[in-house]
Amino acid sequence: MTYIFVLIAGLISGTISGVIGTGSSIILLPILVVQFGAKQAVPIMAVSSVMANIAKAVAWRRDIDWKAFAAYSATGIPAAVLGARTLLQLPEHIVDVALGIFFLAMVPIRHWLQLRRYKIRLWQLAIAGAIIGFLTGIALATGPLSVPAFVSYGLIKGPFLSTEAASSLGLMIAKVITFRELGALPISAILQGVVIGSSVMIGAFAAKAIVERMSHRTHQNLLDALLFGSGLSLLWAAVR
Repeated sequence: MTYIFVLIAGLISGTISGVIGTGSSIILLPILVVQFGAKQAVPIMAVSSVMANIAKAVAWRRDIDWKAFAAYSATGIPAAVLGARTLLQLPEHIVDVALGIFFLAMVPIRHWLQLRRYKIRLWQLAIAGAIIGFLTGIALATGPLSVPAFVSYGLIKGPFLSTEAASSLGLMIAKVITFRELGALPISAILQGVVIGSSVMIGAFAAKAIVERMSHRTHQNLLDALLFGSGLSLLWAAVR
């Protein structure tokens, strides 16, 4: 029954993540913590995230912006390794507060940038990759951080979903390899992550049909809802 419940949750989180680009870890990680414990949930979620991003990248493979992928990954992957290895981690509640405030602030800032038709360039996307990559190494759920970066670069819908997934895949693989080298990723966690990640992948593939029928405005509103909800949840987790 535990696995049935988690697999259903994985299917739902994979579908939502496939529509808005991220969010599977925010939805699924608390459930994994309850079912398997925090120590086991983190590596399981890391493996599941790799599989989720593979599914999204494959589903939208023809829309990947390879220049954006290269700029983001070139700095993001080594930064993710550094973040996973660092011993000077900030207290978890401080990280939650900082990310929560950032997510909430990005809703009005994103619209302000759109009104002025401001777009970041490749070198700015590379800087964002380094920052987000490092935070991905030390934090549990930083997926929504990449949303404003790729959207500000000018990507929407298919190109956004595919490029964000391919770029995040590189970061997550680097994180998983580092976990494995440090002895924090046992074979049992890998197998559980693969099983749960399979349901996330199915949801991600199913989401493509939803996105193709979705208007640009609706997709943008869902991105705003994700940032707003993620910000509130992180602030709540920090103060409770």
